[in-house]
Amino acid sequence: MKCRRCGEVAQVALPSHHTGFCPTCFLDFFRAQVARAIRRHRMFGPDERVLVAVSGGKDSLALMHVLGEMGYQVEAMHIDLGITGSSEPIRAFVEDFCRTRGHVLHVVETATDGLAIPDVKRTVRRPICSVCGKIKRHWFNRFAFEHGFAAMATGHNLDDEVARLFANTLRWDAAYLGGQGPTLPGEGLFVRKVKPLCRLTEFETAAYCFFSGITHWHEACPYSGGASFTSHKRLLADLEQTSPGTKMAFYENFLHTGRPAFAAAGKAGYGELQACAECGYPSSGEICGVCRVRRMVAGADAT
Repeated sequence: MKCRRCGEVAQVALPSHHTGFCPTCFLDFFRAQVARAIRRHRMFGPDERVLVAVSGGKDSLALMHVLGEMGYQVEAMHIDLGITGSSEPIRAFVEDFCRTRGHVLHVVETATDGLAIPDVKRTVRRPICSVCGKIKRHWFNRFAFEHGFAAMATGHNLDDEVARLFANTLRWDAAYLGGQGPTLPGEGLFVRKVKPLCRLTEFETAAYCFFSGITHWHEACPYSGGASFTSHKRLLADLEQTSPGTKMAFYENFLHTGRPAFAAAGKAGYGELQACAECGYPSSGEICGVCRVRRMVAGADAT
């Protein structure tokens, strides 16, 4: 196979696009897909400060690197979850990545807020991934708002988005379907949330890291076993292999046709929000979910 753009030998085959690229042209393709997502979904402009959630995995590092390459005003944020034997090396890895490439890095430690994830896992009788996700979303948004960022960017790729869409469709979760998309507008204390990699697959972000010389963290979180999205991704990967382009078509058609139909349900699903009595951030009840978890952990530690 020859590169679609320059005619050299292609090293990356992209069946979903019916094409292939040499390394140099693939990097151009990757940047073009990010630029298209930012422009089409009105994510942010060149004069706006963007906070990038950096975990150390390939997607978040690819996102941080490509936005920096494209000249956007980006700073990184990493959340240290306080998991012994896991959080320390990941944090050091992210710090080294940002220091080497000249990125500003902010680190938030959940343990400082009384929410070390091992303590949360021992206390809360719910799937830890769900609770951890809530805590991380709270702190990403809170830090972005309090430090004046226009938008908060995460490394969710096309595979992530399609797996979530598939799960929400299986449940016909109207509220989540109405709110899912690559851009969630900011309002009040909520900062705009964006997903610039929404047009790119995990394979493509991995290839971008490889050709850009980006080493990423490979080990999974020790608490992540049994996540349902993993099986959904496998099923969708099999479908994509049989019918290349299916994932992109599913997602794009949803954004064009499905999401508008669920938009009202998405707004209603959150109900009337009020300021949390403890942290002041929006909550559906008197105390937000994160502050309730903190109370539970503190109560367990006191007994």
